Amino acid sequence: MKTGNKTPLSLVFWEMTAACNLECVHCRRLEVGKEMSSGDLSFEESCQFIDGLARDFDHKPVLVLSGGEPLVRPDVLDIARYAEQKDVPVALASNGTMIDLPLAKEIASAGIRRVSISLDGACADTHDRFRKMPGSFGKAIQGVMNLALHDVPFQINTTITRHNVHELEGIYRLTLELGAAALHPFLLVPVGCGMEIKDEYQLTPEEYEETLLKIHDFSQEGKLHIRPVCAPHYFRILAEKRTSLPKRKDTESFNHMTKGCLAGTGICFVSHKGEVFPCGYLPTVCGNIREHSLSHIWQNSSIFGSLREPELLEGKCGICKFKRICSGCRARAFEEDGHYLAEEPNCLYEPEVSC
Repeated sequence: MKTGNKTPLSLVFWEMTAACNLECVHCRRLEVGKEMSSGDLSFEESCQFIDGLARDFDHKPVLVLSGGEPLVRPDVLDIARYAEQKDVPVALASNGTMIDLPLAKEIASAGIRRVSISLDGACADTHDRFRKMPGSFGKAIQGVMNLALHDVPFQINTTITRHNVHELEGIYRLTLELGAAALHPFLLVPVGCGMEIKDEYQLTPEEYEETLLKIHDFSQEGKLHIRPVCAPHYFRILAEKRTSLPKRKDTESFNHMTKGCLAGTGICFVSHKGEVFPCGYLPTVCGNIREHSLSHIWQNSSIFGSLREPELLEGKCGICKFKRICSGCRARAFEEDGHYLAEEPNCLYEPEVSC
């Protein structure tokens, strides 16, 4: 039975496997290995999952094949082809180091509509130290060039922390030079390995504000679609400046943003074991697709339900006039307070209190 338009689902991030060829310092997982796990969804289970996306949603969400590193999984492109046959739009999130020219050709033929490549610095030294793999920057750049040779649209994802915030403009200029469709700066959320680097790497609220203002300035150049991720108060900045995010009709499904934190309201995350979470950084299990369809979990989870009620937000988020377009980062609230409806700890804005 289709879900209709009760709560539209735009993006499903699927951790196809926790295996990865890198050991990044900010990884959302503590237990990262080089090999696939016996707990990973099988090819048959993966196809059943995709069948549900095609069958149960009026407007099929974009399925983002992620990890770990999804290209570690040998059947990743077979799964992408199956989704394409079911008319489920597919994107691929990769570190780019494994994308040689033959693989780029296969990615193009599999019908993958966009590939995101992670670059965490404007130069090799910064990126390679963050990714713990010498030469990973050069391999990622080559991966981007190989995709471009086969006309595969790509975007650059970059995690912004104290290690590279000084290179933000350099990353933006490099993204333009590479010919990317978009730049998605991720503001660090301290989970997994990120917890271990929080004190050293996470920006202060003041640094967050300054960084988001810089991103806004870049966006106003109109040269590139820029979508900050895990930075919901960017929408407050847009509202204060009375500006909006530019859209490109050909890629609207990948670039569209309706408000700040979309956890459980426009997106969800499915783990390699089938667990469903509001996002990849909020460790509150809402169900498992091995037991119930994603559409059932999406519409019936009490956690999802509470995330869709801005009036339930607590602390300064609860009294903020921007709460319906921002909502604060629910994952940072959970990490800081143990409660996903608590106030966002990394927002500089202080709402006015009514007398």
